[in-house]
Amino acid sequence: MNPVRVDLTMRLARDLGVVGDSGSGLVAVPAPDATDDDLLVVHDPALIEAVRRSSADPARTDPRHGLGTDDNPTFSHMHEAARHVVGASVEAARRVWQGEAVHAANIAGGLHHAMPDHASGFCVYNDVAVAIRWLLDHGAKKVAYVDVDVHHGDGVQQIFYDDPRVLTISLHETGQMLFPGTGFPAETGGPNAIGTSVNVALPPGTADAGWLRAFHAVVPPLVRAFEPEILVTQQGCDSHRDDPLAHLMLTVDGQRASYLALHDLAHEVCGGRWLAVGGGGYAVVDVVPRSWTHLLAVVGGAPLDPGTETPPAWRDHVMESLGRVAPGRMGDGREPAYRDWSGGYDPNTWLDRAVHETRAAVFPEHGLDPLP
Repeated sequence: MNPVRVDLTMRLARDLGVVGDSGSGLVAVPAPDATDDDLLVVHDPALIEAVRRSSADPARTDPRHGLGTDDNPTFSHMHEAARHVVGASVEAARRVWQGEAVHAANIAGGLHHAMPDHASGFCVYNDVAVAIRWLLDHGAKKVAYVDVDVHHGDGVQQIFYDDPRVLTISLHETGQMLFPGTGFPAETGGPNAIGTSVNVALPPGTADAGWLRAFHAVVPPLVRAFEPEILVTQQGCDSHRDDPLAHLMLTVDGQRASYLALHDLAHEVCGGRWLAVGGGGYAVVDVVPRSWTHLLAVVGGAPLDPGTETPPAWRDHVMESLGRVAPGRMGDGREPAYRDWSGGYDPNTWLDRAVHETRAAVFPEHGLDPLP
């Protein structure tokens, strides 16, 4: 979660004209810090106080609140940094909901593991949940949340598990193999919201074709049936084949295809209203800057050709600052394609069994036929 991920992404996006301050590309706007009132719509006061204590004195750990663990080491100004990320996601949500922008992105966000009472999985405060709660408190009747991080979006799911106004869909490597060990199809929502929690637990080794097959078999039909007013997406890019913490095999080209699909879905269902946030991604040179620059380009309405060369100045900066050779092109040289679910599924394959189990668990709750 080193902030160098965001720095390299923003440098690449600016060098390619994806983000600009002079009328070209997306405009970067100031993000306020979240207030205690913002945080308290999701988090317990005891967690906020514990984060403040450890922030002021990093030696003062608090494992009961997830602070000072391997996943969440304490550091100076932790509270200030975490609440700034939350403030950015809330501001992005506000700008979209109030019509100041059709799309908005906060690539520093996506801290989807944070729970109401404890930090978890590199996540201190759950910016995504706070932003969704802001939308609900300011008039949104239905919000769809799609999480494509390789890890299950467990914090967001738990916070809205019994809220029928929020549809949470998470596509992730199965919890049989990967943190946090949750996110199975049987997790379908609380008694007041059955069918609004959706989990696609993908087998390790899933690549572009299988991942896109699963995505299109589950996400668009459910979002269309739910009819949300705004789409919120978590865009962790740790599903890439080069990511060191997981076992999926996507390319940047496959990830880009999912961004385009989510963009189109937002326009089809939500009048274009789309808030995208970051998330995981630990191949900080080879993957994250390219993947998230593609995301920002799609958010900005001007997708980049994957064959585009990365700017020499950006590659020089990577070498000078990190001693690493940066990728020369914006894609991995693949043409992502997938077999549509309407052609039927093969029960002899793990991927198809996983997708079918998800569809069977939740599709009937939305009036949809789980069979092809």
